[in-house]
Amino acid sequence: MQLKLWENDIPYFDPLADTPNQMTTFLLETTEKHPCVVVLPGGGYSGRAKHEGGPIAEFFNSQGFHAVVVDYRVAPNRFPAGLSDVQRAVRILRVNAEEWHVDPERIVTCGFSAGGHLAASSILYSDVYTCTRAADEIDSMPHIPNGAILGYPVISVEAGFGHIGSGRNLLGEAYEAEKESFFLAKHVTGNTPPVYLWHTSDDAGVNVKNSLIFAEALRDHNVPFEMHVFPHGPHGIGLAEDYPDAKQWKTLAADWIRRNV
Repeated sequence: MQLKLWENDIPYFDPLADTPNQMTTFLLETTEKHPCVVVLPGGGYSGRAKHEGGPIAEFFNSQGFHAVVVDYRVAPNRFPAGLSDVQRAVRILRVNAEEWHVDPERIVTCGFSAGGHLAASSILYSDVYTCTRAADEIDSMPHIPNGAILGYPVISVEAGFGHIGSGRNLLGEAYEAEKESFFLAKHVTGNTPPVYLWHTSDDAGVNVKNSLIFAEALRDHNVPFEMHVFPHGPHGIGLAEDYPDAKQWKTLAADWIRRNV
C-alpha cells in the first residue's frame, strides 16, 4: 500500500525537483504488535536503488517485522528535505501504531550507502521540519527511531575515506562550506539509540573506514552497537544472496532487533 507522507504543506518543497511524497507499507496481517523497519534505499542521494527497497522489506516481513519503504527526496532536493521525509514516516508509524499493530517503541531505520547516512541521521538529528509549518496530529509524535541498521553506510562526505558524490548531492552549493558538519561520527552522543552496522572490507564504493570510525564514536559514547565486517563483496549488494559471508548480515540484523530494540 502506498501512502502520502504529506497531505498539504510539504517542507523544503522545490518545484523544480522530484517530490515522490510517498512511502510503501509492507504490514503483517496480525493482531499483535510487532517492530517495524523503515527501509531507506541507497543511491548517492541522487536516486533510490530498487533492490535495496522492496526486497529488504519483504525479508524483514519474513522475520516477523512490519516494514515500510520511504521514497525520500534526493538531488536536486537538498538537506534537510530527505531527512524530513524520514522523520515524517516515523511519526506516521507512531500515530497509526494501534491500527497497524506496530510497536511504537520498536521502530528501526535501515539504510544502505547514502541511505545509511540518512538512517544514521535519523537517530542523530533533532526535528528538522515542524519549525517550518503549522503542526498537525502526526507532528506531535516523537521523530527519533529506536535504533538503526546501517549497511555499508556513508558516514563522511569529505575527501579521504568519505563519499564526496553523496555530499555534493546532499548539500549542493553549500557543500564546501558545510561538508565537515555532515561527518556523522561527530554527532553521536550518549543518548544515541543502538546501532547495527555491516560492511565488506574490500568495498570499493564506500570505504569500510566509514563504519569503523562510526563504531568507534558509538563506543566512545557507550552506545550499544553490533558490527560485522565481512571479507569480500562489492558495494551495493543489498540482500547479498550471492556472497556466502555477507549474506548473513540480514538474519543477524533481524536477531539484533529481537534482542536489542
